[in-house]
Amino acid sequence: MIKENLNHILKEIPASVTLVAVSKTKPTSDIMEAYDQGHRVFGENKVQELTGKFEELPKDIEWHLIGHLQRNKVKYIAPFVSLIHAVDSLKLLKEINKQAAKNERVIDCLLQFHIAEEDTKFGLELKEAHALLISEEFLHMENVRVVGLMGMATFTDNQDQIRKEFKALKGYFELVKENHFKEDDYFNVLSMGMSGDYSIAIEEGSNMIRVGSKIFGERNYQH
Repeated sequence: MIKENLNHILKEIPASVTLVAVSKTKPTSDIMEAYDQGHRVFGENKVQELTGKFEELPKDIEWHLIGHLQRNKVKYIAPFVSLIHAVDSLKLLKEINKQAAKNERVIDCLLQFHIAEEDTKFGLELKEAHALLISEEFLHMENVRVVGLMGMATFTDNQDQIRKEFKALKGYFELVKENHFKEDDYFNVLSMGMSGDYSIAIEEGSNMIRVGSKIFGERNYQH
């Protein structure tokens, strides 16, 4: 079923949209099923699980860390991670920069914005992001590259609300691009939309979606 699910989603979304297959809690055999179909972009939300899978699986996989990242865990993924989605503070960005330098890499990151009505979601407000991006500390970082924004809509059946939140994030993306990255072609990623709401996200301008259960089936949290 993984093969069929993957092909169905890829047929459904525009070619310009990157599909991150969210493989958290799933065994490596499931990931290999998607890999054998030619898929290479996978997302994990826990550092320990990500490093374990990186060790076991083919090295041409592009690994994204999509979950909340603690500063003391950055060093474990710095050697190989392709994109860190949920950067929500200058302190975290400083740590990523430090660990990337140790590995002689430049690590791509997305700034996470808070767009949902739920208090549980992490993320920056627009003025916080602006302050971060004009700070001397950020401007002197040579081993991180902010390539876009990400955000999560409220977990609700109210599609109007979801649409409104995604629309807001697209607006923030355009403001940040205009004010801080106008000349930088690499600032081009808007990561929003998951299994339940990615079609709305794409309509509102998303070009990267994070899809787990619609590819791999419901998650098993027992282990």
